[in-house]
Amino acid sequence: MQNAPIRAAIVGSTGYGGVELIRLLLNHPYVQITSVISSSTAGAPLKDGFPHLTGILEMDLDAIDIPLIKEKADVVFTATPHGVSAELAPQFLQTGLKVIDLSGDFRLKSGETYRKWYKKEPASAELLEQAVFGLAEVYGEQVEGADFISNPGCFPTATLLGLIPAVAAGWVDPDSLIIDSKTGVSGSGRGANLGNHYSEINENFKAYKVNAHQHTPEIEQYLGEAAGREVAVTFTTHLVPMTRGIMSTMYGKLSDDRGEEDFIELYRQFYEGRPFVRVRGKGIVPATKEVWGSNYCDIGFSVDPRTKRVTIISVIDNLVKGAAGQAVQNLNLMMGWEETAGLQMAPVYP
Repeated sequence: MQNAPIRAAIVGSTGYGGVELIRLLLNHPYVQITSVISSSTAGAPLKDGFPHLTGILEMDLDAIDIPLIKEKADVVFTATPHGVSAELAPQFLQTGLKVIDLSGDFRLKSGETYRKWYKKEPASAELLEQAVFGLAEVYGEQVEGADFISNPGCFPTATLLGLIPAVAAGWVDPDSLIIDSKTGVSGSGRGANLGNHYSEINENFKAYKVNAHQHTPEIEQYLGEAAGREVAVTFTTHLVPMTRGIMSTMYGKLSDDRGEEDFIELYRQFYEGRPFVRVRGKGIVPATKEVWGSNYCDIGFSVDPRTKRVTIISVIDNLVKGAAGQAVQNLNLMMGWEETAGLQMAPVYP
């Protein structure tokens, strides 16, 4: 398909998202990792922080040096904290690099909304408009051939994949939506903080950022596109004592009499040809363990004729489909490769 591999640089290589990108790209048939970058530990061997890569990727960490990165790479993944990519991405783009951003800096089209929810200064309106939202199963045609992708957030990925077909079809009332999401501890990153200490999270289950999670406007923005009008949702996140996984349990008022078979057929048609969404059969509810370590999103349904509501359950691995795997999937679409390149692994079970 191509003579020479695409050269990839990863900014933020010492975070969980960055090291997951390394794992996936090491097995990609058309990609060569040529630079791993960390502003905090530049010059140190990558294996010092990640001994599991000993003998697999023997590289030293580079500093953030735009000309050097341009010399080494064709595409750059920015797996950085929010606010950092807003500064770096335009510099990379100006040099002709393709950019896939895993932060939240370019997901929202309104700079004012970003400022309100992220408490940081937004990127320019021009860049916000230029960035293509990389939810591949919905916006894949826009991703193809693009140079600048904003990778969706982990919660929005599970939630939007679970809701967009029903909202777009008019089968649920968007104003009735309640989204109850649970995540593993890796979603909070590798940095130490009180909330993810073992003694704080073990044998514990807690809600956080109630009615204040920064992924709320991202979910509302793209559900609004599907509905053709503004949408406001109730979105509550919970931290559970596991390393990986997200489960979004979503409740919506039915707009008409529909059964589980109807939803199954609607979703299978909507995601036909999209290899990473698996729609479960009647009465089968997905679990996070069933997608662990993979790029799959599994979706199941239950319709309650008594309450006239549908329950939609969507599960992903937050570090793969919710971050690094989706970024690789977007790279594949950008470059015109098969969508599954480098991602054809079965989930790890048990």
